[in-house]
Amino acid sequence: MPDNAHVMFVDDELHIRIAAKQTLELAELSLTGYETAEAALKELGPEFAGVLVCDIRLPGMDGMEFLRRALEIDPELPVVLVTGHGDISMAVGAMHEGAYDFLEKPYAPERLTEVVRRALDKRALTLENRALRRELEEHNTPGPRIIGNSPAMQRLRGLIRQVADADADVLIFGETGTGKELVARSLHELSRRRTGNFVAVNCGAMPEQLMESELFGHEAGAFTGARGRRLGKLEHASGGTLFLDEIESMPAAMQVRLLRVLQERSLERLGSNQTVPLDLRVLAATKVDLREAADRGEFREDLYYRLNVVTLEIPPLRTRREDIPLLFQHFALVAGARFGRETSPLDAAQMPTLLAHPWPGNVRELRNAAERYVLLGEELGFDIDRLMHAPTDRCAMSLREQVESFERSLIEQELRACGGNLSEATQALGIPRKTLHDKVRKYGLDRRQYR
Repeated sequence: MPDNAHVMFVDDELHIRIAAKQTLELAELSLTGYETAEAALKELGPEFAGVLVCDIRLPGMDGMEFLRRALEIDPELPVVLVTGHGDISMAVGAMHEGAYDFLEKPYAPERLTEVVRRALDKRALTLENRALRRELEEHNTPGPRIIGNSPAMQRLRGLIRQVADADADVLIFGETGTGKELVARSLHELSRRRTGNFVAVNCGAMPEQLMESELFGHEAGAFTGARGRRLGKLEHASGGTLFLDEIESMPAAMQVRLLRVLQERSLERLGSNQTVPLDLRVLAATKVDLREAADRGEFREDLYYRLNVVTLEIPPLRTRREDIPLLFQHFALVAGARFGRETSPLDAAQMPTLLAHPWPGNVRELRNAAERYVLLGEELGFDIDRLMHAPTDRCAMSLREQVESFERSLIEQELRACGGNLSEATQALGIPRKTLHDKVRKYGLDRRQYR
């Protein structure tokens, strides 16, 4: 039964609402009373985790109309109708219209509690199945997995899904090691172009004298040593996606030629006058602010505006520290499978060091630390400070931020170990259930994702 399980009780008689509230509170169930169906309907949504109990005979909207309106919001909402003796036939008819059950007045308190508990169990199962279906759909979606539950990463994944199937060019901005190519591959794999080529070009690693030939291709005899026709990266990416990494490193002359390609969606190979049409999407990644680079004359302003149709900004790891334990565990498991080593999670004593480190190399640095941990840490007893080969920056976070990050990571670790079961996690952490529930809400955790 979910912790936010709740009963919405609709009856126009105050003493009946009070009696029902007392009955369910003795059974450790929460209830909110409403005098009218209209008032209750305003509070209802498709993810409501509780049960509706409503008297059939009400002023204004009656129970039957309330049933129909509630099931329009969510056809699987459990609605229990309360009837007088003369309304039994009406209640039976309501069962055929989708009511979960009915109570005949006067009912025993035990009967109310029993029906509500059964309805809450059914609602919990319904919501759990929905969550599992959503999770399966997400995992069955093609494309590399971008890991992180922080609000910033949730927003990033949402933006990727939103623009993936559009053919607009995208500028991906992020510090070194944040995963710009992973975002680019996700955009490609989630698009209709996924069956085409994903061609990655590192503009900073390609010699300037070879870049023109590599990007545009050449005909036989175009220059000394060109013995035959060669298709360039742009042409090879036609029908798919071209990823230009470190676009800020592209020489000015090449920026002019690239701008023309982006405008015309065509090219001419070196040594040819024939125009070759292109059907490609261009994703460009940079670790510098191209707007500022353009202002300094270091990057063409017109090319910046041509690339900057949509900008996706990847947050650095130090601004989403709540993702660090999950990422470290993921990389450790991958490394364990790769190296054939058993892995175990970091103990609680090492977690503050992991969270306080500034991670200047971002996710790439964290992955390397996880791999060294798998290869050396468990066998030799090295601590995480030595594994990172960098001193811990304790001033990177305030004391409050360190405490909250540590607390959140411990709660997430226990929820994962307990399969999202709050009762088991409460016992493992040694805190009251309400305290854990409040902290889960405070840190925006969804225990269903740990099942």
